Amino acid sequence: MSRIISPHDPALRVMGRIDDGNPDRPVWVFPYTQMSFRFTGTTLSLTVINHHDYGDSRIGVIIDGTPYCIRIPIDSRPVTLTLASHLPDIEHEATIYKRQDGEHYLELLWLAIDDSAEIQPPSVPEPARRIEIYGDSVSAGERDEAVLYAGACDPDVDLSPYSNSWLSYGAIAARKLGAQLHDIAQGGASLLDGIGWFHAPNYIGMESIWDRIEYNPSLGPTRQWDFSRYTPHVVIVAIGQNDSHPNDFMAQEYDGDAARHWRARYADFLRALRGHYPKALIICTTTVLKHDPSWDHAIDETVNTVDDPNIVHFLYSRNGSATPGHPRVQEHEEMANELVGFIRSHGDDIWSD
Repeated sequence: MSRIISPHDPALRVMGRIDDGNPDRPVWVFPYTQMSFRFTGTTLSLTVINHHDYGDSRIGVIIDGTPYCIRIPIDSRPVTLTLASHLPDIEHEATIYKRQDGEHYLELLWLAIDDSAEIQPPSVPEPARRIEIYGDSVSAGERDEAVLYAGACDPDVDLSPYSNSWLSYGAIAARKLGAQLHDIAQGGASLLDGIGWFHAPNYIGMESIWDRIEYNPSLGPTRQWDFSRYTPHVVIVAIGQNDSHPNDFMAQEYDGDAARHWRARYADFLRALRGHYPKALIICTTTVLKHDPSWDHAIDETVNTVDDPNIVHFLYSRNGSATPGHPRVQEHEEMANELVGFIRSHGDDIWSD
């Protein structure tokens, strides 16, 4: 016998841009979406429906400080995932989180613990600091666990099982800063629709993702996000690397029509963010993934054009030059440390509501 726990049980602390229109069946879309809690007993399981588009779906769980990765079957029916078994019958601390981006949506049905077990809120208070990231595969932690390929191109195989949002630079930085994080990141996302890598051949960019709670047309209709539900103190805009596909127009003709149009749309995106977040520190950046420096020059020029003292441009020490493949955990830790230092340089007042 097991005790069934609803996904909206008050003991569960959730974090992330979650579609909870039906609180009994919330849908996790974005990477690093999570729930944390304490429980007693020897077992823990989660029953879900995996809405799958591509890749090999995995879910992450951390129990008593130890991380685990569980494969989610590609099945449109409910499946029960055993997250832990044969634990000592004591109190445990757990966080369940979404490892991957919108390659799949995860519909939560229920948790199950031992019939006589108890569930309680996490032992530490919810962080008061709040961060939000708008990014691509790097911000999602895509392929970051393929550590033998650090500094090298990705091998031509499916590396989705090696994607782990927990070890992405933004998640590492948020934990170092004691902050919540909404990670609005999608592998292959450009800024603009019609270019990039996501949802080929009808490419979808961040301009069709950033204000949505669901956005992948392969998995159903889009839904708008209510920005009043979460107001970050720090916003990181980490896009502009995938826009070079299929044509690297910023490098080829910096003052051409396509490049000037991109810079204007980037400025519009920053102004739209400012409209929702009047006080936030907005940090514009790319990553250490190799790309032409013209994109960073374009971002710098656009930030200066917007002329907002709380919208700033940040470059990593190895920006755009560290690796031709996806950054691995080593590079994510390097980025996180530099980003934390930059955020801290702005003082503690940035965290004031």
